[in-house]
Amino acid sequence: MTVDLRKEQQASLERPRYPYSAVARFFFSSMDAMVGREATLAKATLIETLAGVPYRAWQNRQYPSMKRNRDDELVGKAPAILAWAREAEDNEHRHLLVIEEKMRQDGVKEPWYLSPPSPQLMARSYALLTWAMALLDTRRGFLLNAELEDHAEHTYAQMVRDHPEWEEQPVAGEVVTKYGDFETWADVFRRIALDERDHMNNSFRFCGKPDRVVQYEGMPEAAG
Repeated sequence: MTVDLRKEQQASLERPRYPYSAVARFFFSSMDAMVGREATLAKATLIETLAGVPYRAWQNRQYPSMKRNRDDELVGKAPAILAWAREAEDNEHRHLLVIEEKMRQDGVKEPWYLSPPSPQLMARSYALLTWAMALLDTRRGFLLNAELEDHAEHTYAQMVRDHPEWEEQPVAGEVVTKYGDFETWADVFRRIALDERDHMNNSFRFCGKPDRVVQYEGMPEAAG
């Protein structure tokens, strides 16, 4: 079923953000303090660089973590969680490539925080945070990821609204066509926003909050 990307972007803009935890708010405010509050393509690149971190961590350590926490329900879902984590990580990497291509086409220079070693240091710090959350409470780790994906969804929906010129910019480049069939760059970023909602929904399911899943017409099947 075809998804109405414009409709879902508007739904993202109208839906209140999840009531973020203190940890999530600290993470968002720390990033804003370092790189600015404005949602730019460069900042989106950093967001996508960090977005794959928890999915990689879950692939490497999720099953032992769940066993330590003696969460039998999640242990039983481990194969589904790992399969979803691989798919989500690949999806976030595609986002990164697409945004880098947009920066290249627009002639956007990389700011300081995209030059080594800054991205690596941020990724390691984030990896430590996600590892600690999973170690203390696996479900809380999934909830934190849901919060971050909710934040990303709203950020991309806002970016499309802030860049009406994208509505007239045709898509070009093999990197983007490999991601999907889109007519304009506005639709590319609407799709990225919706991908983040899908990641959020599965994170809510695995953290035990299925009531927080945002339903929409044409949504993919639930992981697990």
